[in-house]
Amino acid sequence: MNPERAKDILSRMRQLEIRTRRLVNDSLAGEYHSVFKGRGMDFDEVREYVAGDEVRTIDWNVTARAGRPFVKKFTEERELTILLLVDVSASGNFGSAAHSKRELAAELASVLAFSAIRNSDKVGLILYTDEVELYIPPRKGRRHVLRVAREILFYEPRGRGTDTVKALDFANHILHRRAIAFLISDFQSAGDPDQALAELRRAMRQTNRRHDLVALHIQDAREKSLPDVGVLAIEDAETDEVVELNTADPEVRVRFEEEVNDRTARLVRGFRAEAIDTLELDTAAPYLPALQRFFKNRERRH
Repeated sequence: MNPERAKDILSRMRQLEIRTRRLVNDSLAGEYHSVFKGRGMDFDEVREYVAGDEVRTIDWNVTARAGRPFVKKFTEERELTILLLVDVSASGNFGSAAHSKRELAAELASVLAFSAIRNSDKVGLILYTDEVELYIPPRKGRRHVLRVAREILFYEPRGRGTDTVKALDFANHILHRRAIAFLISDFQSAGDPDQALAELRRAMRQTNRRHDLVALHIQDAREKSLPDVGVLAIEDAETDEVVELNTADPEVRVRFEEEVNDRTARLVRGFRAEAIDTLELDTAAPYLPALQRFFKNRERRH
């Protein structure tokens, strides 16, 4: 790597760390801890019963020996494993606002990762295209999280397409204990959309049974509607297919928007049918308020 490239990466990583750590410390730490609970409760010690204690927590063996009531005290088994599954296919490089979809994915993943290590949780990473490109096993610590963020932002993928099913199947294979899996993608893929959605639902159902799967759907406003600019050539970043559309025709613009909305609606219905928590995000909108609302709504539901 040339020195200028290395200097640019270090500078962007420092900015990303400062920005995301501030967001976590100021806004998200409490929500994260409240929403994502530990795996259970561990026995800590016994103490004398006081008025108001749950009768169910009385330790009858100790009570019988001491001649006065004692209760068991438990502490939450807090440590969790967070796995970030991030789509780095070619469509993620698109962005009509200040950030590309991939840059937004990197910042989201960094916020989640710093929230996790602030609570002494482990963080792992899967980067995928039409294959699993990179796997970083879950670990703790600031340096580890910085590596995770750097890979998401600067990793140069070999593939261009998207196979989320393959990534989920890989996660199910390598995770042996229950984890929180954040799937970050624009969910764009080539091929028959109905078949792709059916396969995705199958994989997500299996993952959600074994783990806690959360889908973060990243979109860009320019992909939802067409500007009135005459004949426009649209290239699919993952397949190189080029389609020419006459955007001066209102019917073309309406039909394009209807198809995009229909595809998104079917995707969201699929998530809901599999009881998967989902958050919709746009590159042009601040993600922090949406993430805070998501955490609070999830806490109320769970």
